[in-house]
Amino acid sequence: MSEKAAKKHEFQAEVKQVLDIVINSLYTDKEVFIRELVSNASDALEKLRYLQLTEKEVFDEELPLEINISTDDKENTITIEDHGIGMTRDELTKNLGTIAHSGSKAFLNAVKKGGEVDQNLIGQFGVGFYSVFMVAKSVEVYTHNWKKTAKSLLWKSDGSGTFEIESAKGVRRGTKVVVHLKEEDKEFSNTERVKHILMHYSSFVQFPIKLNGKQINNILPIWMRNKNEIKDEEYTEFYRFQANAFDEPYYRMHFSSDAPIEINALVFVPEHNPEQLGFGKVDPGVSLYCKKILIDSKPEGLLPDWMRFLKGVVDSADLPLNISRETMQDSALANKIGQVITGRFIKLLEDESKKDSEKYKEFYQNFSIFIKEGVAADFKNRDKLAKLLRYESSATEKGEFATLDEYVSRMKEEQKEIYYLFAPNREAIDGGPHLEAFKAQGIEVLYLYEPVDEFVMSSLMKYADKDLVSADNSDIELEEISSNKKRDLLSDKDIDTLCEWIKETLGESVNDVSVSKRLVDSPVIALNADKVMTPSMRRMMKAMKQDMNTQNSVNLEINPAHELIKNLSALKDKDADTAKLVTEQILDNALIAAGYLEDPREMVSRVYKILERVSQK
Repeated sequence: MSEKAAKKHEFQAEVKQVLDIVINSLYTDKEVFIRELVSNASDALEKLRYLQLTEKEVFDEELPLEINISTDDKENTITIEDHGIGMTRDELTKNLGTIAHSGSKAFLNAVKKGGEVDQNLIGQFGVGFYSVFMVAKSVEVYTHNWKKTAKSLLWKSDGSGTFEIESAKGVRRGTKVVVHLKEEDKEFSNTERVKHILMHYSSFVQFPIKLNGKQINNILPIWMRNKNEIKDEEYTEFYRFQANAFDEPYYRMHFSSDAPIEINALVFVPEHNPEQLGFGKVDPGVSLYCKKILIDSKPEGLLPDWMRFLKGVVDSADLPLNISRETMQDSALANKIGQVITGRFIKLLEDESKKDSEKYKEFYQNFSIFIKEGVAADFKNRDKLAKLLRYESSATEKGEFATLDEYVSRMKEEQKEIYYLFAPNREAIDGGPHLEAFKAQGIEVLYLYEPVDEFVMSSLMKYADKDLVSADNSDIELEEISSNKKRDLLSDKDIDTLCEWIKETLGESVNDVSVSKRLVDSPVIALNADKVMTPSMRRMMKAMKQDMNTQNSVNLEINPAHELIKNLSALKDKDADTAKLVTEQILDNALIAAGYLEDPREMVSRVYKILERVSQK
């Protein structure tokens, strides 16, 4: 048989079964065949660029280093051509005839023997080319090696188990892949469809990509450039392109790392929180690249879920990919990449909060829900994230925030706990009974306004070796307020009798009734008796339809110096029915002040009864 005649070859490694896996199981989207062929073309061009530094003569030397793609919807074809390194007959057999043989990997191993080389190459596995058979009824590969003495060759196959190699005429340097599409996949011969795919996956390939003569990748991968050379306007333009947004980035983080992992990352905080705008929970917004080729635009698990509001790019040349490039092969390395980026971002926020506290305050007001979610769910970074928390407190003015470090710095020497109170707003805490003792003793209390804050505190548990404790907890031991000792109180006997009577009257509505050491001006206070579940957490569980006991566990403490309590002590002996109504109302008032009362309808009915009795006298 002459060299010009077609020579038939069998694919190696039971190729029919392997091709079936590649075509039907390996990739989730057929469109990725374009990404794979463009990646292979980029590899070939990069190899040639390296060779041009060492070789004096190269075939078709005047050809530009670019990728040309053409579509023909009449012939139902798509053609992808590069002017790269090309292939010899042996390389065609080896690279396109053996599953999982990587020409790129072999090239890297070869050139490394002569010294260091830029590893700006893609294709650590050799099956990307075979993804073309998801859409192709047949494929033709025209190629001419970079050497002037090489021959023009044609490789063709229908993917059924064999391929042919024959001589060709007039082939320029590089490789041209002609894909004859199946009828059901003719969409890939449509120019606009292919343009969309190229913009999605290959916008940042370093070589020009021309589709039917028009270059489409005009956005530079600025995350690979030195940040000192990039203008703010360029960052904004890239952010808007990557995030498909129109606003200005609020913060940005651009860094490169060579050890222990090679990472180039450019991450932005958007100006607005998208979840506050009614879009629901957003998908991850930091895309994963490998050497400027998109691997996953929404990589689940790369970063903690609380960082989903970020936009940007993470590019790692060290990332080992699975055979399809669609998932990460080495989860340990992926986790390491995620940890590096997460740590750097937390450090960025900490630095920014110190550099410009007002700007950070604005960020926190928009994005605090994500920081709090991180404290509650990201165990590895919980302590670092806690430094980013901000709360109003009894020591701050309305609208001003305190950090946990600032709270600790103001703690009394003998104070062992960090106290907080939850309420819908500041007025509810300032006007409620729970703050009275802490205010009288000069103990600062943090103000929590969102239900998630209680989950944050219960998850954090400690800060700076100080326990985080809700100020409405009945187990808190405070010194008795000195002014109470000088006030006109009920006798000890009357107090004990009244407490027993109130407990008996209220029954299971309260866990216990006792004399309070913390009240100054209020008659009663309702305290949480559950060490695990707070009332607001119970409400959240109930709203989530969790199967659990939603009844609050409450201890009621009374102020025996208050006129209402002294009058109640006398009323129970004179008019037991009215005293019962008053006692039930006192409990509901205390529950309202504590934010525990969920259904006020019974209370309203009772108020009318009390008013009716009062009006008759």
